[in-house]
Amino acid sequence: MVKLITTVALVLVSFVASAQTQFEKGMGSALKLWGEGKNTEAVAQFERIASVEKTNWLPNYYIAAINTFQAFGEKDKAKMKTLLEAAQKAQDEINTLAPDNAEVLVMQAMIHTAWIVYDPMTNGQRLYGDVLSLYGKAEKIAPENPRVVFNKADFEKGGAEYFGGDTAPMCEKIKASINLFANFKPETPFHPTWGIERAKQEAESCK
Repeated sequence: MVKLITTVALVLVSFVASAQTQFEKGMGSALKLWGEGKNTEAVAQFERIASVEKTNWLPNYYIAAINTFQAFGEKDKAKMKTLLEAAQKAQDEINTLAPDNAEVLVMQAMIHTAWIVYDPMTNGQRLYGDVLSLYGKAEKIAPENPRVVFNKADFEKGGAEYFGGDTAPMCEKIKASINLFANFKPETPFHPTWGIERAKQEAESCK
């Protein structure tokens, strides 16, 4: 009986594994690499998936995300520029594939924000309005999306701090986004879920 149960279990595991598509296997592997901090390997895996899944925006979305997140933490200006150029190249693809997707709009706004950080004097005036416009459009499409609510409020908070304005309204939205993160249900296991840790950190800094 034990042998029979073991055999059945192995067959089920094999069936589940074989039921996964190549896309699902590849995405799962790439996301795991990213979670382990293996950014270069993750990007390479996402690039392979994107070369096959030409109508799916998710692989290039993660290429844009990984490069953008790295850019925010990069001190070397030359490396930061290279990362942002790579991010925008992937972003251009998803802008075409899913122009009215709130997650895509948020990522474009984040790339623009990183360019502002890269060179505030040159890019601040040029891109500030574009970022606000992108977040405004994303908010109309998905007002309960936690990344939309948090990133919009966080960007507006930075602007208020720079110009000496009141940050209390933005802090309230940042705090509200934490509940949205907690209750957010992604469309698939491969859709974006990131952001809650940063939201919590920013909420703490509001106190």
